[in-house]
Amino acid sequence: MFLAISVNAQAAPLSFQSSEKQTVLLELYTSEGCNSCPPAEVRLSRLKESPGLWKDFVPVAFHVDYWDYLGWPDPWSSKQYSERQRDYAQTWRSDSIYTPCFVQNGAEGVNWAGNAPSSSNRKSGVLTVTLTNTNQWRATFEPFASGGNYEVYAALLAGNLVSDVKAGENRGRRLQHDFVVLKLVNVPMARRGGALEAQFALAPDLKNSADIALAIWVTNLGRPAPLQATGGWIYKAASK
Repeated sequence: MFLAISVNAQAAPLSFQSSEKQTVLLELYTSEGCNSCPPAEVRLSRLKESPGLWKDFVPVAFHVDYWDYLGWPDPWSSKQYSERQRDYAQTWRSDSIYTPCFVQNGAEGVNWAGNAPSSSNRKSGVLTVTLTNTNQWRATFEPFASGGNYEVYAALLAGNLVSDVKAGENRGRRLQHDFVVLKLVNVPMARRGGALEAQFALAPDLKNSADIALAIWVTNLGRPAPLQATGGWIYKAASK
């Protein structure tokens, strides 16, 4: 309910838009059951302070479930996210998956050594997402190259999450998480003139202590690597 109130109180419809240049989609595959993951998550969390956030790059943290058997089930883990990482591994022709694993624009690893990734000079097209009702969104993509079939992914993210781990490799640690994927949906895009459109629903069920954001990206149909991405904050608990 708090989300609907904060969104509807705005004077203009909530909307996020990329530029023509490709925005980096930065994915982290992680788990609270993995003792080497906290440093990677700290690195991701530091991106909250970057001026390029949402403009040059869009960060998302997928908590996988394949370490849950070690004694601590990650509260944000999902088989869906593990399968997404396996899809990537298949495209890389790899037989294994691991955490922590960064993926930058569909490629394994990261190529940024500074404070944050920078956007690409490659022109991909403009991606726009607009809130049309309380939990209904419309995505529009105007690709730089014509032709092809596309689908859109949308992830509801939460930040400022804290967890006291009571078992497993991180037992006794208090972990903080940002850009955690809570829900992930994908739908095919249909052509409307020179652009592509899709509609999707994301209905959050969240605590007031969380920062809420939306990440959205477009891919070629059936392929995990992103062509364009955008996103932004929906609700900042710290400003309440």
